[in-house]
Amino acid sequence: MKKSIAVILFLISAALCIRTASAEEVLTWQACIKEAQKNHPDLIYAEEGVKAQQAAKKVTASGLYPQIDSSVAGSTAKASGKITDTYQYGITGTQLLFDGSQTTDKVKQAEENIKAAQYTFRFTSTEVRLRLRTAFINLLKAQESLNLTQEIFNIRRGNLELITLRYESGLEHKGALLNAEANLAESQFEIAQAKRDLEVAQRQLIKEMGRVEVSGVRVQGDFKVSEAALERPDFAALAKNNPSLQKLNAQKNAALFGLQASKANFLPELSASAGANKKGSQWPPDDDQWNAGLTLSFPIFEGGLKQAEMSQARAQYNQAQANERSSRDSVVVALEETWAALQDALETVGVQKKFLEAAEERAKIAEAQYSLGLIQFDNWTIIEDDLVGTKKAFLSAQSNALLAEANWIQAKGETLEYAH
Repeated sequence: MKKSIAVILFLISAALCIRTASAEEVLTWQACIKEAQKNHPDLIYAEEGVKAQQAAKKVTASGLYPQIDSSVAGSTAKASGKITDTYQYGITGTQLLFDGSQTTDKVKQAEENIKAAQYTFRFTSTEVRLRLRTAFINLLKAQESLNLTQEIFNIRRGNLELITLRYESGLEHKGALLNAEANLAESQFEIAQAKRDLEVAQRQLIKEMGRVEVSGVRVQGDFKVSEAALERPDFAALAKNNPSLQKLNAQKNAALFGLQASKANFLPELSASAGANKKGSQWPPDDDQWNAGLTLSFPIFEGGLKQAEMSQARAQYNQAQANERSSRDSVVVALEETWAALQDALETVGVQKKFLEAAEERAKIAEAQYSLGLIQFDNWTIIEDDLVGTKKAFLSAQSNALLAEANWIQAKGETLEYAH
């Protein structure tokens, strides 16, 4: 009877292990990067933001060039019983000569806004990379976790077979048999759970790649962390190249040019204009006309508008300046914290590896001792449970080290182009 149960459990495990790997697409990390660069909506959004700021600069800079208009008009009027037709067409142009460098400062402000948008794109790329890398690692872990749960199932099944033989021979009590059956049932549940986790991880990776269609995928990779992560860097130097800090610097510069432009509002504005047209009562008109002149405007009283605008621009500049200074300190601290967390994760991997080696050796010895009746079931099952727990802990330590490395790369401000 017990042998029949073991055979049935073996068939169940075989069914659980059936995989559809042939239908799954295998992806490398570089392939995921290339697809995300092309399709991720967050990157598309940030890229369009750069284009919008570039267009805004052209709009502002257009005020420095001549403004030329053409017009064609025709009208009919009746006065004192007489109908008069009037036709006219012509061209006029104006050119800004002086506005206290207000427009020039606004163009410079627009240039800084472009830089800020470009740094926003870079920062978005670092965030997309972190989410993509996290999804990649989670799927890699889910794949290894499924393999591990199947390995644990095999261990539990072997244990059950051994205990069943000893129980049938009268060498083991029923409690040990029931415990072994419970362990095997737990391992079956963990296989089913690992498969569900695998499906969730697949969907998350597909999302971060920017794909619309959901499909079965697998990733190809290892749990090796770059040796460069072991070297203690210059955190202050790294902070200077952080895109979030560079964005704030560009915003501060933009606010400064905005303040300078608001000061120019108090200066007079000089522009030149000229025009030529033809006018007459028949079409085409043949009466030539032309005009040319200079226009000087100077603000006298606007209810405090320009003073308020300058105060607003000064406050915005002070805000941007303080924000940049505060963020610089925060970035340096975050870099050091993230690097320290990475070192902790790497050392944890080394410690867990030693625990795993010890647990595997103890399990080999204990299994031999138990089969010979040299140790009791309670002692043996503790050693077996420790082996299972240590295998899981080692896998978690490896994946946590990769996640810590991904966070470190993001803290440095590396974008998707950073292939490791």
